[in-house]
Amino acid sequence: MKKMLFGLSILASLGFSCSKKTDGSGSAASTAPSNLTLTGTVRPDSSGNVDFAAHATNAAVYTFDFGNSVTQVSATGTLTYKYPVSGVYTVTVVAKSASGQTLSQSITLSVSVVLKLVWSDEFDAAGAPDPSKWGYDLGTGNGWGNNELEYYTNRSDNVTVSGGTLQIIAKRENYNGSAFTSARLLTKGKYSFKYGRIDVRAKLPEGVGTWPAIWMLGDNIATAGWPACGEVDIMEHVGKRLNVIYGTLHHPGHSGANGDGSTTTVSTATSAFHIYSTEWNANTIRFLVDGSPFYTFSNNSSLPFNQSFFIILNIAMGGDFGGAVDPAFTSGTMEVDYVRVYQ
Repeated sequence: MKKMLFGLSILASLGFSCSKKTDGSGSAASTAPSNLTLTGTVRPDSSGNVDFAAHATNAAVYTFDFGNSVTQVSATGTLTYKYPVSGVYTVTVVAKSASGQTLSQSITLSVSVVLKLVWSDEFDAAGAPDPSKWGYDLGTGNGWGNNELEYYTNRSDNVTVSGGTLQIIAKRENYNGSAFTSARLLTKGKYSFKYGRIDVRAKLPEGVGTWPAIWMLGDNIATAGWPACGEVDIMEHVGKRLNVIYGTLHHPGHSGANGDGSTTTVSTATSAFHIYSTEWNANTIRFLVDGSPFYTFSNNSSLPFNQSFFIILNIAMGGDFGGAVDPAFTSGTMEVDYVRVYQ
């Protein structure tokens, strides 16, 4: 049976099940749900919102399975669910009576989701980065847990906006007891988001020992600590493995070198701009370069990737992952054309 709702095809397929209970005499109890109906109205704004309505005689509660491993319970049988990504979904509702008997029905519907730009920095204003969007981690690399060699500053020598790009500059120089300086920018306390897609167009620094990163941490890091807060490494690159791009997730049981992720090769990572992206919802986290996915991770409610995360941009030097720094290294720059978040 086909219906057309706001221009989107909904294929209705009915599947009924009834578990019978008896009143002790062997006859079926009379309170089983019956006459179950289910409708799903896809809103025409490409938001992913679908308005569901289920009704059955003798039903006390309704359990919706949205066809993407997400379920929700409703006492009234009416609710709205927002799908995070486009797709064709088989939605099942189970009506349950007060005595525990059930009846189910399913519909299949097509949902189109168009993400909208909700936050960005285009780095068009020369000078220091926009202080309403970016703060800084400051201090010696020994404090970041990876035996890094740099001292992070907010000086214009290490971070500036010029010519339409953000430039994070790692330099060999003696500074407050460290052999290198660099910068680490973050949106903590200024902007964070839950689910969506983040695109960062960047050109990476050259030099063995450099360790540029575009990444995110959970808002609850101050209370939960790491890795319980979760970490999403949208892009990491180390100069000792030229043009190898890492996309990695860190969480309890999978931290450090045991993170969940993969790599891809970008032959011009240090000589040309590329778009490093992560698409993230309650079910999956996907890593892409220039729109091509190279790793997909299955998310679920037991993981820390279902809260708001803030954004970090930095270049580390050396450390456990970056390794020994080339003695000939003097400076390296990560240029960022833009950071864009879509939901």
